[in-house]
Amino acid sequence: MKTAQDFASARNVSRETLEKLAIYEKMLRKWTPAINLVARSTLEQLWSRHFLDSAQVYDLAPKNGGHWVDLGSGGGFPGMVAAILATEEQPEIRFSLVESDGRKAAFLSAVAQATDIKVAVIPERVESLAGLGADILTARALAPLDQLLLYADKHLKPAGTALFPKGVNYASEMRQALEKWQFSCIENISKTNPAAVVLTIGGIKRV
Repeated sequence: MKTAQDFASARNVSRETLEKLAIYEKMLRKWTPAINLVARSTLEQLWSRHFLDSAQVYDLAPKNGGHWVDLGSGGGFPGMVAAILATEEQPEIRFSLVESDGRKAAFLSAVAQATDIKVAVIPERVESLAGLGADILTARALAPLDQLLLYADKHLKPAGTALFPKGVNYASEMRQALEKWQFSCIENISKTNPAAVVLTIGGIKRV
């Protein structure tokens, strides 16, 4: 999957949404050489490796609106892609993207402006923030699962849902996390990598 048309074949979106994603793609290609938003080796697979991968997280999220918080957003995955999809599909969702790297935070703000997407970009470290009261919490390639659950314990509402994409070592991370935490978990096989998963987590409590 290398083009916007490939993405549209895999995930139904409006022409307007696809145009916003195309603007995002061009900005990623322009900014990445300077600030390493994504691995350069993945630039030719942006539409699958980053856009479709993020879209599947959005599609797994509860459809009841509220506050979506994306921790360690980096180049905007999955938070910015989710915000673009939600503009037409769930405009009531409020998005906050947390990114401590000032340059990456500036990129996220620039994408939001260029695509006319309403998101709050928070240029702070996750650890330094007061609880954000998220209904939906996401983080991709940010930290091991036990650390993500610590963040969720602080920033996710008690009835909220966390969605964490994880790679081939997710089972090991799960075992470590269960030493410290109780939680419900659904393992959703990734649509972009059958060896990976998106974990749907709720009911988080310390052991």
